[in-house]
Amino acid sequence: MEQQKPESLGLSPTRLERLTQWTRDQVNSERLAGCSVMVARHGAIGYEHHEGFADKGIERPFERDTIVRIYSMTKPITTVAAMMLYERGCFQLDDRVSDYIPAFADTPVWTGGDLSNTEPQRSPMLVRHLMSHTSGLTYGFMQANEVDAAYRANGADFFPASKKLSEVVDGLASIPLLSQPGSQWNYSVSTDVLGRLVEIWSGMSLEAFFQQEIFKPLGMHDTGFYVQPVNHGRFAALYVPSSGETLGSIGNARTDSGPKPTGYKEQESASQSPYLSPVELHSGGGGLTSTLDDYVTFCQMLLSGGALNGVRLLSPKTVQYMRTNQLPGNRDMAAMGQPVWSETSYEGIGFGLGFAVVLDPVAANVITSPGEHHWGGAASTFFWIDPMEDLVVVFFTQLMPSSMYPLRRELRVRVYQSIVE
Repeated sequence: MEQQKPESLGLSPTRLERLTQWTRDQVNSERLAGCSVMVARHGAIGYEHHEGFADKGIERPFERDTIVRIYSMTKPITTVAAMMLYERGCFQLDDRVSDYIPAFADTPVWTGGDLSNTEPQRSPMLVRHLMSHTSGLTYGFMQANEVDAAYRANGADFFPASKKLSEVVDGLASIPLLSQPGSQWNYSVSTDVLGRLVEIWSGMSLEAFFQQEIFKPLGMHDTGFYVQPVNHGRFAALYVPSSGETLGSIGNARTDSGPKPTGYKEQESASQSPYLSPVELHSGGGGLTSTLDDYVTFCQMLLSGGALNGVRLLSPKTVQYMRTNQLPGNRDMAAMGQPVWSETSYEGIGFGLGFAVVLDPVAANVITSPGEHHWGGAASTFFWIDPMEDLVVVFFTQLMPSSMYPLRRELRVRVYQSIVE
């Protein structure tokens, strides 16, 4: 994408300095080792800034081409892949998952207490349930109940491993569902199962489909399930808070008050990481690495109605459908069982296909636009797309978990206050 002066895009250079100062504050206060942000409007880049270190140990700066673990920002890409195959007639949204993965036909539903307390599915798990996280699946890192404990015991969280995607998905089907399909919003490995369906529908590995059908056509040359050897020097280290907060806190509301302690420590070195070598298991829910430019390109394709630079992946009608709240009765996520996620209240926020969708900014207590859609990753990365403002914002850092600080809410304020026309 071309770069233009911010004022030509309706952005105030003076007010953008507040965004620059915010990034500096994150580093100077030792919330983050480093970060990077890009703002695109009306199809051009109006602002970018990079602060701090991608690798604090060797003082390598966080730069525009730094490669990061995007974790759950993989999910919209997997959902786009599935919808491309939907447009080709490979499936219907209300098809049963068990039509393609028979192991899910008999998966029972947990009713509480011991894991042996189950009941049959009252209605089947459908493909659209996977795309909207209403499938009844969950994540092992939640550490909240017997079901996610079984995920951990059975290696069902799709981290880089020697197993194939098909093996892990089939094993997952033997663990009871957390809830009846369609009844609750539960963040989960649903998109990993969807990634397996992409393989079944396309006859290709998920990695091959991504590369041939999405990354190569869009010019996303630095995005993949592992970092190419030539790019190892651009890969960021991963950090965690010195306080010891974990992924298990992401779905929980804070019970304490006052500011959180700052400080961080290295969790995974940039030079010794499973992402530096090819992996056997391709996680459609959280396995990709990427760069700022690559992910802005992907977001701009969605904002532009499924096409960019003469390459069309989806029709505008399909993208519009993906942006539409899929939760029953047009309910928000709070009403579907998830009041808080990563320091963000989900009052007034629904879920489309692959990302959250803002229904009511007032109820959500954020200044944004109805129809804005977004998602983030476990290492505090974040993106949002605002069709009303013709806006794309991508924020990269590498601090896990994403619930440590309200970075995403703070970032929104700094970006929207810079829009002056």
